[in-house]
Amino acid sequence: MRIAVAMSGGVDSSAAAAILQRQGHELVGFSMQLWNQRRGLSVDENGAPLPSRCCSLDDVYDARRVAEELGFPFYVLNLEREFEQDVVKPFVTSYLSGETPIPCVSCNSRLKFASLDRLAMSLGCEKVATGHYARVEYDAAANRHRLFRGRNRQKDQSYFLWELTQDQLSRAMFPLTDMSKPEVRELAREHGLAVAEKAESQEICFVPDGNYAGFIDRYL
Repeated sequence: MRIAVAMSGGVDSSAAAAILQRQGHELVGFSMQLWNQRRGLSVDENGAPLPSRCCSLDDVYDARRVAEELGFPFYVLNLEREFEQDVVKPFVTSYLSGETPIPCVSCNSRLKFASLDRLAMSLGCEKVATGHYARVEYDAAANRHRLFRGRNRQKDQSYFLWELTQDQLSRAMFPLTDMSKPEVRELAREHGLAVAEKAESQEICFVPDGNYAGFIDRYL
């Protein structure tokens, strides 16, 4: 099977690619350039731009390196304009309205999976795989694909994916659904991947310091 793999440059998506390759699938890797951290909207105490632990140029380079190590083609999609319009601006509006926005939800459904689905189909890929800790199953009685939590509840990420459509779920693959983080890192080590010890990213990618109010002040 030919599968499009979303490559973030982290250990999870890299391990997902290694699993699928080991299963004999033909892979095409994709990274998304989403946000220019050099805009200086998240800064340290000296006013210098803070590096992001997700979706940075360094992450794109790491993803490309993993694709080269595993031996499959790799492409970069520049979605900065769409990301700002569909993710960043709604985040700012929601925050200023007194809500608690979760921008990763809209980023996954309206940007990442939507863009990858279109591109994957144009390249003859049957599925789109990511490094999320989640699970999707087809319910024949209901004639629906259903999203479930990953079996490793400590790393479950299904709540980031609840907006995925039936079409998106029908093509989604989550190879890490049964794995723990230590198992993922060990698998990356076994394949000699340079990202095996890479730190996790847990903050919003365009606000790496976690200072949402400061980001919004500078953004506006």
